[in-house]
Amino acid sequence: MSLKAVFLDYASLDQSDLNFNQLKQQFDELYLYPSTQSEEIIERLKNADVVITNKSSLSEHTIRQLPNLKLILISATGTNNVDLVAAKQRNIPVCNCQGYGTHAVAQHTMSLILALATQVIKYNQAVKQGRWQQSEQFCFLDYPIMELAGKKIGILGYGELGQAVARLAQAFGMQILIGQLPHRPKKDGYLQLDELLAQVDILTLHCPLTPETENLIDEKELSKMKNTAFVINVARGGIINEQALATALINRTIAGAAIDVLTVEPPSTGNPLLDPNLTNLIITPHSAWGSVEARQKIVDQLTENVKAYKEKQLIRCVN
Repeated sequence: MSLKAVFLDYASLDQSDLNFNQLKQQFDELYLYPSTQSEEIIERLKNADVVITNKSSLSEHTIRQLPNLKLILISATGTNNVDLVAAKQRNIPVCNCQGYGTHAVAQHTMSLILALATQVIKYNQAVKQGRWQQSEQFCFLDYPIMELAGKKIGILGYGELGQAVARLAQAFGMQILIGQLPHRPKKDGYLQLDELLAQVDILTLHCPLTPETENLIDEKELSKMKNTAFVINVARGGIINEQALATALINRTIAGAAIDVLTVEPPSTGNPLLDPNLTNLIITPHSAWGSVEARQKIVDQLTENVKAYKEKQLIRCVN
């Protein structure tokens, strides 16, 4: 089967540290573009049989103008950048990548929890500012340190990622509480959100962003938490109301937060969480998933998806 492929935005995945050899062998031609502007998409894909996209958008209008297109590969799990209905109407399968970042995201989640609990960032900054050197004691303990053993961690979204975080948390001796997501079938042992929030020392989010979970954690929910509690979000920015979180951090309604995601990425000016005065907030740049191992798994899964298509046995098909 002769196939010509175009990867519209490979630089969102590759930092010159991935092996594309197996993927390239699946095609007669593979054109790699670091990024593609919306007005360039149709021109670059006009002769393509296969398109690979991470975040570049394939709308109904675009898909209708690509008569040669036979397969759409998404180098991520999320499919919101592709019109799945339009692709299905054209009998174009859409295949994504799944489960590649479980270990990386769970690890990042625990690193954020540990950073908040141990105050490691503040202590590092203090030493570099010379404050330890000025201490009258051998140690410097200006920032409260919390042990994780015995603390309650509440997990919202108990799929593969939530369960991986739970296993790591258990290794630290934490108690695991699982929250019931709205509009989901009630599960034994899961706590309603209000009940969960009142108990947890750490709340961590691992659920998808849907109409039901948008602003799931808002002013009312944050007010129900302990003032010693931490909030972690490595899921999607819109699950937490950003202004409500900023206000809760300023007012010390909660003790701290650590997030890897924002509603607009890259962030725009005016985002309340970018306030430099929020010293009890840690932000990382949507990097939780980005280990070398996880990104290579994406390339490997793209290869598997093409092979399966050529063998007429589709895998990871989402439309």
